[in-house]
Amino acid sequence: MAARPRFTSRATVLVLVLCSLVAILAYPTRQFISQRAEISAQRAKADHARQQVEQLRRDKARWQDPEYVKAQARARLHYAVPGETPYIAVDPAGQASARPSSSAGAPATGAAAGQANAAKPWYAGIWDSVDAADRAAPAPATPLPLPPSSVGDTSPHDH
Repeated sequence: MAARPRFTSRATVLVLVLCSLVAILAYPTRQFISQRAEISAQRAKADHARQQVEQLRRDKARWQDPEYVKAQARARLHYAVPGETPYIAVDPAGQASARPSSSAGAPATGAAAGQANAAKPWYAGIWDSVDAADRAAPAPATPLPLPPSSVGDTSPHDH
C-alpha cells in the first residue's frame, strides 16, 4: 500500500491562503491600532485644553472683580490704600538662616531659601540678583590694555 502524503494539495493551498491573508491584514491592522491610540491621545489633549480654557475663563472672571484686583495688588506688589501705613515684618532669625555661614557669597539653598525668597517683594529679588552678579565676577588684578586708538578716526570699523 502506498503511503498517503502528509499534506494534500487542498491543505497546502488552504495554508497558503491563510498565510497570505495574515500577511495582507497585518499592516492595516497595525495602522488601525496605531491610529486609535493617536485618536485617544488627541482626545485627551483636547480635554486638557478645554480644562485649561475653563480655568482661564474663571481666572479672567476673577480679575474682573475690583476687590480681587485690590487684594492681589496688596499681596503681590505690597500696595496700600491712601491713608494706610503699610508694614512688612522682617524676621531676623529667618534672614540669618537663609544664608549659610560657611559660604558667604553662595546663594541660599533648601526650604529656608524658598521661604525667604517668597517673603521678599519682587523688586528685592531683582536687586539681590544684581548684587549676586556683582559678586560673581571679580575685578581683574591688573588693568587690561586699551586697544590702540587713532585720534580723529570716527569710523565704526575695527582696527
